[in-house]
Amino acid sequence: MSNESSQIEKFKKMKYDITRFMLIYKFALDEMETKIEILKQEFQSLHDYSPIEHTKSRIKSLESIMNKMIRKNHEFSLTAVKDSIKDIAGLRITCSFISDIYQVSEMLQKQDDLKILAVKDYIKNPKPNGYQSLHLLVEVPVFMSDCQELVCVEVQIRTIAMDFWASLEHKIFYKYQQSVPESMTRELKHAADSAYALDLQMERLHREIKEIKDAQDEDDTDDELRRIMINNQQFTLPANFIKLLSE
Repeated sequence: MSNESSQIEKFKKMKYDITRFMLIYKFALDEMETKIEILKQEFQSLHDYSPIEHTKSRIKSLESIMNKMIRKNHEFSLTAVKDSIKDIAGLRITCSFISDIYQVSEMLQKQDDLKILAVKDYIKNPKPNGYQSLHLLVEVPVFMSDCQELVCVEVQIRTIAMDFWASLEHKIFYKYQQSVPESMTRELKHAADSAYALDLQMERLHREIKEIKDAQDEDDTDDELRRIMINNQQFTLPANFIKLLSE
């Protein structure tokens, strides 16, 4: 084999390995998003309320991965990357209320096929700049055609207010290389405290409304109780069917 042919084959092999490497992180995110969608639909159908507002996923670019390996002064190989960088795949789950965050976290931690590698609670222990979120490092099994891969996904769970603050804080300081003025740091921390106070207020209102709704549900008519909704399609339970189940 000529030297040129050898170089081409080497390049093809490298391209194949990198493509496969990135695909397993995509598939791991697909698995997690499917799990979240199932939980979301379950709660909407059975409880008329979902703790999950929306999700957003991302995979680090190869350039970002390479820069992080350089900063860590690590060798650049796919094996080293997998061992060193645990947030290549990221999933952000946005919830309405603080209690929803811990409920979603608990549901994920109970799933047998997921292994929780680490939990960082930046809600009970916010970062100095005011950042709040619950981080889970989750190991997800991905079944390829020839083997099973165990892939790390970083899951961030936060409220709408926390997400609003974090997104704007990132935009303000994105690519900002100099030290942040102390006055600006104080103002951002104050904004984070205000967002948290809003979360607490909305949590209280949510709890009070739920108590009122639960009391009203006790007065539901038999006709309303016989109707169920699945995927926006309404079904009416026949009286004989209910009678058979109750027996």
